[in-house]
Amino acid sequence: MGLFSGLTMAPTDPILGTSLAFQADTDPRKVNLGVGAYRTEDGKPYVLNVVLETEAEILKETGTTINKEYSTIDGPAALKMLTQQLVFGEDSEAIKSNRIASVQSLSGTGSLRVAAEFIKGHMKPEAHEIWISDPTWANHTAIFQKAGMTVKTYPYYKAETRSLNFEGMMKALSTDAKPGSTVLLHSCAHNPTGVDPTEEQWKEIANVMKQRSLIPVLDSAYQGYASGSLDKDAFTIRLFVSMGFEFYMCQSFAKNLGLYGERIGMLHVVCNSAPQADAVLSQLKLVIRPMYSSPPIHGAQLVMKILGNEARLSAWKKELSGMADRILEVRSQLRAGLEKKGTPGTWRHITDQIGMFSYTGLTTPQCERLIKDHHIYLTKFGRISLAGLNNGNIQYMVDSIDEVVRALPPITSKL
Repeated sequence: MGLFSGLTMAPTDPILGTSLAFQADTDPRKVNLGVGAYRTEDGKPYVLNVVLETEAEILKETGTTINKEYSTIDGPAALKMLTQQLVFGEDSEAIKSNRIASVQSLSGTGSLRVAAEFIKGHMKPEAHEIWISDPTWANHTAIFQKAGMTVKTYPYYKAETRSLNFEGMMKALSTDAKPGSTVLLHSCAHNPTGVDPTEEQWKEIANVMKQRSLIPVLDSAYQGYASGSLDKDAFTIRLFVSMGFEFYMCQSFAKNLGLYGERIGMLHVVCNSAPQADAVLSQLKLVIRPMYSSPPIHGAQLVMKILGNEARLSAWKKELSGMADRILEVRSQLRAGLEKKGTPGTWRHITDQIGMFSYTGLTTPQCERLIKDHHIYLTKFGRISLAGLNNGNIQYMVDSIDEVVRALPPITSKL
């Protein structure tokens, strides 16, 4: 008997498992629509031009003005200001009042985990209950449960219409969630559905949360990537500031700057006053110190040099808009192809949704057939990453969906 003989194999992560299966597949037609990472029209990983330019400058300066010393626990001061301005707006009163506590984090996952640990360790017991959308990003539940929080769900997606279940969401927030509870919201480009509330619906959501004293945690992974506009995609966050909320804002640069492996993100906590923000920051540092001590420096340098340089910031906005436009074009091509082919069902939802993902509405058996017979890899609940589609495989995707939908029509109730 060995020390670890009683250990059993953990289940494979469903999304990462999809990627492993894709890599092992030798069929030349194979398509990977599982991983949420941008791909070029040629299906290749994309390093933004503005990132390549900045990398060259960093390399040139390394050993002189840039070194490999540890960062501070909370990350560089310049990074905090630049990232605050990006998400809250350059003229934000909250920034001017110094009432935002910010720390660099290990991308979006890290910011959520630090927020969860802070909430569990310092907030009142009622805040230890967090409400998340059904469905949501697969990792959300585990992050908050690992921190000892109780996770509950509010209705979000209406499968029959493949749209937002606004009535169900509002009912849960107005009657089911206890006052003082925490609520996780996707600020734009909801993952996995791609279904977002309208601006008017966001105002109603914010109003009921204000009335019920619910505490927002806003997860912002796609600012600028959803619509192509950094400001438009920050609407929800700036709305909550304008309404006087104190809240947590988790920011990632994995998707919109393509810095997936750099693990660069921020946690911003909007407080009522500067002294409160100072106190929050001091406690956030105590969460981080025994967790990972200090954040990586390279991603921070990239973000600071891009956001802090007007020419680079402008170049990034242009590239980001191009990335968003390509995804929108793929949505249009996929919907048009299915409608032209007369594929059973309605496909308008593909263009109604926004962001990197589409909740296709395909059933589990249909998804399994796509994987087994057509070598198209996606989650078995029908989510696809549109970045994996391009002019070279879009017709194959249309033909394959048509085949599985006709071969395995969904079971409908006769009642």
